[in-house]
Formats: sequence, structure tokens, C-alpha cells
Amino acid sequence: MTDGFEVPGATATGLLPAVVARVTGLADRLGAPHDEVFDVRRLSAASGVPEVVVRSLLNGRPAGEPDLQARFLQRLDLLRRTRLKPGGRRYTQQEIADGAGMSRQQAGALINGDRRPTMEHCDAIQRFFRVHAGFLTAEDPEALAGALQHTEQELLQRLADREREAVAAAHDPLERLLQDHGVRGIAWRAAQLPTDQHRDKVAEWLDMLLESVKRPES
Repeated sequence: MTDGFEVPGATATGLLPAVVARVTGLADRLGAPHDEVFDVRRLSAASGVPEVVVRSLLNGRPAGEPDLQARFLQRLDLLRRTRLKPGGRRYTQQEIADGAGMSRQQAGALINGDRRPTMEHCDAIQRFFRVHAGFLTAEDPEALAGALQHTEQELLQRLADREREAVAAAHDPLERLLQDHGVRGIAWRAAQLPTDQHRDKVAEWLDMLLESVKRPES
């Protein structure tokens, strides 16, 4: 413990490359654009790590690590800029103090960097802004890895959903048709036919297909 903070271990730095590799692999399997999956602004807001540091860490470059006090101030400033009141305005020092159960003088001293926070201060402020434990204190690689793990879970869910749809399509000709071409694709292909007679044939065929695979009513 140092001045009320627990200093994270070095394992956090080693975790990040593994998470980045897993997320990259999932994105490739899903055909998801990397600039969307690794959106720097979103990851910065989720982790509290400055955008320039997020960009460096994702590229495998060390970005330097602020001391605990500087990290706390950096993350708290980001919270105040990104976690706004319903009307879109920042929380005042008094509102933060009231919500975190401390005096306005204490809150002001912490926000202005005149006082080093304890873990109790951090826990109270994190609860007020509804962010996870450690948001204000985790080292940059650890914080970014945590944000990417949430992205990983979202991609895994998308992959599972897609695989379930593929299994359903394999047993259902209508599902397979819609998955392969989509409603818009079918309509576009039909529109390319030269005559109304041809298009009527497509409609007739679709009606027959729908009738043949009609699902039991729930």
C-alpha cells in the first residue's frame, strides 16, 4: 500500500496483448472493422485512459505511466467530462461531495489535486459515478484490458448468435434463403427480371416456400 493505494502488479501489462489478440481474432471472424472494435474514443471513455495512451498501448508501445495522484486526477477529470447529468451538464463539486458522502471542502481538495485520495475516497466517487471498482486507480494497461474484455464479451455474444442462426438456417430453407440473400436482396433480384410475368413467378414460388415451411402457431 502506498498513500492509501494498492499498487497493481506487473501482470496487468502482460494481460493487455493477450486480450488485444483475442479481440482481433474475434473481429476477423465476424468481419467487424478494426477501427470500430478498437475505437479509441470509446475505449478511453470506458477505461479512463487518455486517447493518446490508448492508441500507443494498442500499437504495443509503452506510453509511460503517471503516478497514482496524476492518474486519479486524470480519471476523475474524464468522469466529470463524460458522465454528465441528465440535462447534459457537469456535476458540481457540491453534488459530487453530497453523492460521495464527503464535505465540499474535501471534494474540492481532491478535484484540485490539493489532497491525495484514500481508497475510501476512490470507492465513494466510483459509486457516485457508477463505474467499476478500480476505475480511478488501475494502471493504464490494466484499465484498457478491462475495457477490451467487455468488448470481447460483446463479440463472443455476436458470434454465438450468428452460429445459432446458421444452425437454424441449416434446418429451415426459409431461414437459409433469408440469411443468404436477405429480404432486400431477394427484392432487388426480383426487380431485375425483365417482365411482370417473371416477377409473378418469383412471388408464386415464395408463397409456395412459405406454405411448405409454415411454422406451427404459438
